[in-house]
Amino acid sequence: MHIVVCIKQVPDSAQIRVHPVTNTIMRQGVPAIVNPYDLFSLEAALRLKDEYGARVTVLCMGPPQAEAALRKAISFGADDAILVTDRAFAGSDTLATSFALASAIRKIQEDMPVDIVFAGKQTIDGDTAQVGPGIAKRLDLQLLTYVSSIVDLDLDKREITLHRRAEGGVQVLQTRLPCLITMLEGTNEMRFATMPNMFRAARYPLKQWDKDAAGIEDVSKIGLKGSPTIVSKVFAPQAKSQRAEIIDCESKEPKDLAVTLLTKMFTKYPNLPEEIAKVNA
Repeated sequence: MHIVVCIKQVPDSAQIRVHPVTNTIMRQGVPAIVNPYDLFSLEAALRLKDEYGARVTVLCMGPPQAEAALRKAISFGADDAILVTDRAFAGSDTLATSFALASAIRKIQEDMPVDIVFAGKQTIDGDTAQVGPGIAKRLDLQLLTYVSSIVDLDLDKREITLHRRAEGGVQVLQTRLPCLITMLEGTNEMRFATMPNMFRAARYPLKQWDKDAAGIEDVSKIGLKGSPTIVSKVFAPQAKSQRAEIIDCESKEPKDLAVTLLTKMFTKYPNLPEEIAKVNA
């Protein structure tokens, strides 16, 4: 069994800066970390490896410094790591990113078929949750999102059974491989890196693919050219200077507190009763 885990190196959300002209994230000088949501998917893949002897390949698209994220994944127990990096990818939105990653996965499949693709639910820098589903659509994979646990995997029947978190409760789903899974946060806990794997990660000959190596022929579908998303404005919420108003009440009885609050509201907003009456009419 072959598993591909898509991860992303993201800037620390506490120190993110946005370029005032291009409205893109400025990564220079900002500490980078592995996207926290991706770690839940990586751990799920490694647990399948422990149980079924799978091969785990970690895939990342990003600048050359994203190599650190891949070496970290190797230290956790991943077998292979590929960094898709090229200046042509700069400025990619979720549509262009999913195209590039899907193309890279097709190239990976030329050497060994891929049974499961894992991705994080979303990233902390974009929060769109679109790349995983985009990859699944492009590769014609069964899409399983918000997965809370993998219940069973039958390699003979090539079927997987899992739990998916939904608004009404938990869904029990069963589908055939290959599939793409996005794990929900808090579903597991990332293991510690072992000393042998840390030494292996340091020595590992990381594969770096440019757009040609990733099998991308149409450059109009990557980078800014392939990104129809336009961010018109990015800004930080303005801090409100208005302070909370403290209302004194002689009695602590709920009825008296309610009367005091309503009296205060109707005094401050005299037209409120009429507006409520219109809504209820």
